[in-house]
Amino acid sequence: MSFCCGASMIGALGSLRHYKTQIHNVPILYCPVCNRIDVHHDIEEEYEILSEYAHADMAPEVDFKEYVNGDMLDKIFENCISIDNGNISMVLRGQIDNALDLMSIAKQLDDKEWAEDLKLRLNKLSQRLNRWESQSKKSTP
Repeated sequence: MSFCCGASMIGALGSLRHYKTQIHNVPILYCPVCNRIDVHHDIEEEYEILSEYAHADMAPEVDFKEYVNGDMLDKIFENCISIDNGNISMVLRGQIDNALDLMSIAKQLDDKEWAEDLKLRLNKLSQRLNRWESQSKKSTP
């Protein structure tokens, strides 16, 4: 489990750019609040090696999926609180629920600074959810 700016990071497969090479299906962790993206720590070395080889070969695209299988992905993401399997709306709602639970604890402890941080996080998560849902409505006929 990884955290960023207080929020739990979400496990996902993503595409990253290394110089001029696009690397697809890389296990990543991303923060839905501050947009930080990290290569998952379990595959960092493999990613670095692949990205350097791809750059040296001037490959425009590489698929990391060839280097991780389904069982390996399950193990990589087993400690993630949330995994983005294409239903980002559900993931964001889960993050909002977690933040609301923490907000009630912050109020019980009378921790005003933590409550303010959580309000900011909730605001960003809500904005992201609204943006995502409005985009989804536009793309469905």
